[in-house]
Amino acid sequence: MIDTAPIKETAVLIGLATHSQDLERTMEYLEELAFLVDTAGGIPVKKFTQKLDRADSRTYVGSGKLKEIHDWMQEHPADMVVFDDELSPSQIRNIGNVLQCRILDRNNLILDIFARRAVTSYARTQVELAQNEYLLPRLTRMWTHLEKQRGGIGLRGPGEQEIETDRRILRYRISLLKDKLEEIDKQMATQRKSRRDMVRVALVGYTNVGKSTIMNVLSKSEIFAENKLFATLDTTVRKVVIDAQPFLLSDTVGFIRKLPHSLVESFKSTLDEVREADILVHVADISHHDFEEQINVVKQTLSDIKASDKPTIMVFNKIDAYRFKEKDADDLSPATRENLTLEELENTWMAHENLPSLFISATSKQNIDKLRETLYREVRKIMMVRYPENQGYAITE
Repeated sequence: MIDTAPIKETAVLIGLATHSQDLERTMEYLEELAFLVDTAGGIPVKKFTQKLDRADSRTYVGSGKLKEIHDWMQEHPADMVVFDDELSPSQIRNIGNVLQCRILDRNNLILDIFARRAVTSYARTQVELAQNEYLLPRLTRMWTHLEKQRGGIGLRGPGEQEIETDRRILRYRISLLKDKLEEIDKQMATQRKSRRDMVRVALVGYTNVGKSTIMNVLSKSEIFAENKLFATLDTTVRKVVIDAQPFLLSDTVGFIRKLPHSLVESFKSTLDEVREADILVHVADISHHDFEEQINVVKQTLSDIKASDKPTIMVFNKIDAYRFKEKDADDLSPATRENLTLEELENTWMAHENLPSLFISATSKQNIDKLRETLYREVRKIMMVRYPENQGYAITE
């Protein structure tokens, strides 16, 4: 039998350790970059790091490191090299001249994943706009005739059409896409206004923390959930009723560090669901070794989109996957996060976070009742302020 499965492309990953980012942190970021490559359908085969005060303006890494990468690739050919930062058009050109392979940066990779994940016409329009705006300054280098025929990671989408290589037509296309999104935004704003009588709750969090699984449990629906980054792009809204108290629950696109600005702009209407929510449920993956930084990334993103001042419920998901390292009896060093039990961690967070904090597992449905109780209580607070004449009973319509 002939194997018709597509051959996965291989990728070399490159990261920098700088004065503001130590080597340990760089390696953690490269692990996330490897997950992004895997989500895009590729296979990470090698990681390179270098310590520099700042990225080289010509080649990102120094000339010696670039030669080291080149020499390694002579013995171990790879389809592409992926950098964990945004590259300028000249950097892409200079690096490509030396390595003679496809060069991608983090933004290009994330846009490619969004292109794969976009299902609805609205999501595809948002992604195409972001892709075109990324492509425009890089047009002369990225989309050669040969590359467009091959396809592959970082090459799907607007670049596959030969007509898109004309800058004038590309700008015109961007203008059309913006007009189309503006019309859709107006329609979605109207829809949100029609739901104004009900309390709106939005699930937010880093990508792949289990928001869609929580959505499925609370709304008893079947939203697509997968252990991949950006499994959900379109905002899904469901009516949820807890003890005769209805509210609207929305599952939004996951955040990630260094989220491309063009994506934030093109997904404005999706993020409006967060901006206009009455309550945020901030979901974190407690089993992730760097969950605290992920929480900070989400908080910063919420601040950037002016949605950080809303009532928030902190939900630590995946407690069934949490593991801690017990300290040796003769180890007198201070305990680190890895040495804390789940109970100790829960007490710590509930002590220093001035907001409701819950520890659950959406997969095994541990403590889901506590989450329902907390949601009911917070929704009722808003309803009692919004409709003081109905304090004695829940509004069901």
